[in-house]
Amino acid sequence: MRRAVRWVPALAVAALVVAGLFPIYWAAVSSVTPESRLFQTPSLVPGRLVADHYRALFEQRNFWIPIRNSLVVAGATTLFSVSVGALCAYALARLRFRGKPLILAFVLAVSMFPQIAIVSPLFIVLRRLHLINTYPGLVLPYLTFAMPLTIWLLVGFFRQLPAELEEAAMMDGAGRLRTFREIILPLSLPGLATTAILTFLYSWNEFLFALSFTLGPERYTVPVAIALFRGQYQVPWGQILAAAVVATAPVALLVLAFQRRIVQGLTAGAVKG
Repeated sequence: MRRAVRWVPALAVAALVVAGLFPIYWAAVSSVTPESRLFQTPSLVPGRLVADHYRALFEQRNFWIPIRNSLVVAGATTLFSVSVGALCAYALARLRFRGKPLILAFVLAVSMFPQIAIVSPLFIVLRRLHLINTYPGLVLPYLTFAMPLTIWLLVGFFRQLPAELEEAAMMDGAGRLRTFREIILPLSLPGLATTAILTFLYSWNEFLFALSFTLGPERYTVPVAIALFRGQYQVPWGQILAAAVVATAPVALLVLAFQRRIVQGLTAGAVKG
């Protein structure tokens, strides 16, 4: 009986893994299934495999363009958020000044604000600045939600670093910026990597701003391009599933490549250094 009870957690984890991976597997199988067989009796093991959906995706729809746009926008947002957000988070975690709790509360409030409520004001501002349908016109709105996420994650991480290291460096003559650059940043690599990956995932999957602030396929990101595959009388499910697989692949590879960093960064704040 005890042996059976020991297997319960393992079986529960296995069931959760299967439930989470099955939609991805089904999308991958369906993306190489002929269009005429997509709505027939489903089969877990694919029969005849075809690459028609992927061929149409890149030859007819030029899906490389949305991939390029998403990489540029998500990469720029991540780079700027981590670079500036790390400085802001370090100041909030280490410096003493009035109003610091109020600033942290404001950052949290911004991150919880619904996106749809600020689409219209942002559109007016971006149109006045002639940034509609441009890369900066997407990066700037993305920062309104990516920056609070970055600051909140890094503030918790910086607070767990021992302050004695900074005090020792300052006693040796190092300034605050040099201490941050040569002492804090090397120790913060797990937290920075985790924050960068989460910010990149958020920017890669963002849909509302990308749909609202782009006007043509030359600036569509991956989520917008996939959503607009649908025609007036037909939905190309094969191409949509192929695009979903292509859009998920780089994100999945990124998470798998840096999974140790992600785990270290997410758990570092729970352990007092």
